[in-house]
Amino acid sequence: MGTGSKSSHQSYAVSPTALAEPPAAPLDLAGAPAAGEGGGLTGAASGGAGSSEFEVPELPDPYAEPVPPGEPPAAESPFAELDALLGDEAEPVPPAELAEQGVPEASVDPEVAGAEEELQGGGEEQPAEEAVLLQAEDIQQVQEEDEEEQEETDPPLTPVPAAPPVGEPTGTPILVGGDDFINSEATLVAYDSPDGPREVLLTHISEEAEEKLLDALSIPGTHMEEIQVEEEVKERLDLDKQKKLAELTKTAVSSVQHKLKTGSEMSDASIAKHQAAVDAVSAVLSDPSISDDEKAMAQHYMDQLDVVKDKIDNGGAVMPWMEAYEVTATKMVTKQIPVPDGDPEPGTLAATVRKASRIKANLDPATGQTSWDGVARASANGTEYEIDMGDGWKAVYRPYKDNDPKHTEYSLRGQLEVHAPAGAGHGKDLVERLEQLHLMNKPMTASEGEWTYLANNIQAQGLEGSAGMKAAMDTAQGLQDLQVQEIVHQRMESLMGLDGDALQTAMKRIHLEASHKVLPMKVEVVRDAVAKASGFSSGAELAASPGYEPTPATGGKWLTWSRFDVTGKKAEIQGAFKGRSLTHNLNGGDLASLLGVGVLASTEKRAVMGIGGGLGMSEQADKMTGGANSVFLRVRKTPSSPGGGRLIWDDPSVLMQRSDYYAYNGDHYGAINPANGHYSAAAITRDPKKIATFSGSSNEIMFRNGIDLLGAEAPSRIVCHTAAERSSILASFSARGITHLGGKPVEDVLCT
Repeated sequence: MGTGSKSSHQSYAVSPTALAEPPAAPLDLAGAPAAGEGGGLTGAASGGAGSSEFEVPELPDPYAEPVPPGEPPAAESPFAELDALLGDEAEPVPPAELAEQGVPEASVDPEVAGAEEELQGGGEEQPAEEAVLLQAEDIQQVQEEDEEEQEETDPPLTPVPAAPPVGEPTGTPILVGGDDFINSEATLVAYDSPDGPREVLLTHISEEAEEKLLDALSIPGTHMEEIQVEEEVKERLDLDKQKKLAELTKTAVSSVQHKLKTGSEMSDASIAKHQAAVDAVSAVLSDPSISDDEKAMAQHYMDQLDVVKDKIDNGGAVMPWMEAYEVTATKMVTKQIPVPDGDPEPGTLAATVRKASRIKANLDPATGQTSWDGVARASANGTEYEIDMGDGWKAVYRPYKDNDPKHTEYSLRGQLEVHAPAGAGHGKDLVERLEQLHLMNKPMTASEGEWTYLANNIQAQGLEGSAGMKAAMDTAQGLQDLQVQEIVHQRMESLMGLDGDALQTAMKRIHLEASHKVLPMKVEVVRDAVAKASGFSSGAELAASPGYEPTPATGGKWLTWSRFDVTGKKAEIQGAFKGRSLTHNLNGGDLASLLGVGVLASTEKRAVMGIGGGLGMSEQADKMTGGANSVFLRVRKTPSSPGGGRLIWDDPSVLMQRSDYYAYNGDHYGAINPANGHYSAAAITRDPKKIATFSGSSNEIMFRNGIDLLGAEAPSRIVCHTAAERSSILASFSARGITHLGGKPVEDVLCT
């Protein structure tokens, strides 16, 4: 992790058991049964014998390795080097323990067993000179072929464009597999510039994924170097350690001290402990050969024991804390010190620490195009890393750990930018380059999308503490750990052909690959737990319910995930909001410009789109609370004659089906920062029915990133200031071919 410490790269370490021969090919883990089929799922839930809270897929047992006669001692094993390089910090969970968590031991397929026997004893041994060890590039080629095959059967939910449209202010939204990114979202933006398009990937990584990213970096001041320095130290004398005088005296003191605190009578045991300490100290004091320091040390303990004797005889107040006798000595000690400008560690990227900033883009109001020269940046309150990725590529990251939520902008924590060299055509490379930062780097597929959908619903519906949920999450992690072990066992021979750095690189790829492969099985486990936590009998029943939509809305400027407790009960939500609407007041902002861009965007989104500040009511405060990552709406009685400059959703269920909102029945500046005074854990809510009852005049509902005003989330009424403004906007819509908003003719939506 760029520290030079022995713990570097621990998060990727595994310790595979040495094998004399590579195991038989594992069962195919890539596929998962369709919803409702339940094929290949066995096992009981964690927690009770014979229970079945959720089921998990079978996995081959990587622990039943063949051990042929005459296996060399461990120290001479050809796999000892791999063991040493990978470390032992992440020992796999034995099958017996996983079975207790609901992961059964898999039975061995007869064909697989036969193949294994053939590998062990049958056939002729291949001459060593004919054996070929795959190198890192060969492993990568195999992985790429597997990925191409998987893409054909499970295509990306959001294909990655080779070249994002130049100047489009909202960019192209995409989804990246895994859960390294908040909501799995990323955006590809191609800014116009004199040097050609400046293509950038913008995303927000989760706090849990930060350790992986930091592991990829060499950060100045964190690279450590060992040096020998002369230092004064305090230490006990060797005779004290040998005779254990401090320990014996402390035992006597502690025993009597307990009696003094509780007012109990002195016990025979306490008296015996005191006498044992006195005997040991007296023996040292009576030795004529001891030094002056040793005599002073023994007398120090005897004085303390005299106090103990007085307390045994007379009782009284508790005694002062007993300090061990120490002397000051000068010694050479080894210390680790930070090296400010040390060379990057092998396999890591050089990072520079600097004051936080944001892309300073510019949106042309006449053309609606955004531009950026690749250099200009606006200052921000916080810290960021500028990362050199090589070949003209770079990244900018604002870390959670170096941005104190009390004193820096909370909304920028976790923001990541990846910058391609000037020119077009880097769209797919921008995603693939995430691997350099140890992050997931493949477009999300439909089977992966369900994981994000479930995770969002767990948070939105407050299911985190539901019965069985933690056990399901633990089991899901166990499945991933087993998948890592399976891949390692498959490629043991080829991994042994790699040097230390190449092995670390291969292991990081294996972890990413395992996460990608096992996700469909993790979904099966967690879906079942979510189903039971929300009133369904099984995951299959939940998946078959009308409101279950495990793919995001991808038609507009944003990608949004729904929540099945709203989409499946739309009439209930509409009933709860009867006579009430969601509204947004532009506060004097230009309605025509807003509709020209087509989105109601958060403060953070407006910054990278090139829209200047000053449009929000409390932009700087919102950056500190975290509200700057969202747009703000209010619950109001449905207005019959609203003022101009307003967006109104008379059917709030259109927006309440999203899973990313939260709300307060008062003005809290959209706070999600627990360290900010505006945050209130008791007042914040995600419950749509509770939000429907809001009566506070300053109530607020926050939607992450923004709202697509021209797509399915379009408001039911857009209130213009004047008839002339309405005519101008209608003309603009006509020129752009926009005839309907939210299924209604634009003439019916625009009003004065």
